[in-house]
Amino acid sequence: MLIYTNDPAMKNILSENGENLFSIEKSENFSLETPIQLSQYLIILIHKGEGIYHADFASFNFSGPTLLFSTPLQTIYIEQLKNIEYTVLKFHGDFYCIEAHREEVACNGLLFNNIYLEPSIIISEQQHNDFNKLLLHLEEELADPHSSEMILKAYLQVILAKCSTAKLRTMEKDIVTTSKDEKMEQFRILLDEKYLILRKPNDYAQILSISPNTLTKKSIKYFGKTPTQLIQDRLILEAKKQLHLTTRSIKEIAYLLQFNDEHYFSRFFKKYTQISPQTFRNKGGISQVAYLSK
Repeated sequence: MLIYTNDPAMKNILSENGENLFSIEKSENFSLETPIQLSQYLIILIHKGEGIYHADFASFNFSGPTLLFSTPLQTIYIEQLKNIEYTVLKFHGDFYCIEAHREEVACNGLLFNNIYLEPSIIISEQQHNDFNKLLLHLEEELADPHSSEMILKAYLQVILAKCSTAKLRTMEKDIVTTSKDEKMEQFRILLDEKYLILRKPNDYAQILSISPNTLTKKSIKYFGKTPTQLIQDRLILEAKKQLHLTTRSIKEIAYLLQFNDEHYFSRFFKKYTQISPQTFRNKGGISQVAYLSK
């Protein structure tokens, strides 16, 4: 149902239990200066200004115009803000399931839920104008009491698809201008294959025939993270996937991820996300795709 507030920048679509499913908010009404955890996906269009964007334990500098992204219940904030203006588009998985629309938008694992890529896109002034116009049209739809969720979802789908296309083009340019580190590409493949059984950087260094110190230096330079961070991030990413995209119990997920018991898994998950697995599932919900095969 559509819920309107007095502030035009804060119009929302809420679920029956009051969860914010969809909204557009402005920098003057929505602060990112202190760490927050939200149950929605975020697309942050930076109109101008600069700062340092933190998403969980990763951070990087940015300047506008640019696009920043956040997955549900990441701890995010921006520090050292300078003359910054932005618009935030928030949507919950219960409003629009990116996994169910993988073919249309192809953003899962690209804009969201990727431990190797910075969750950002540097955009041109023309791209900024295009994205800003789409957001303005969305605001107009939210202001219209006769608007439908179908129209809002259509606009959201276009924005996500355009973001995915822009990200892919940026990556293609990076391939041309940046030399590829074959050892780190091997590490990426190895980590995705072995993260359940190999939990120490030394294990990967041995297979790659390099010293642990060299692995750490190369990983920081190439991915912006240490091998330990990447191993932890990969485990957490899979845990979130299981909690959101399946109906498995916490105990079953702990067993699947090869933890000794569900209590150890819960402590590990909370250490790196600040919330328990059950709270993550309660706030993020179970995706509709979890029930498709039932």
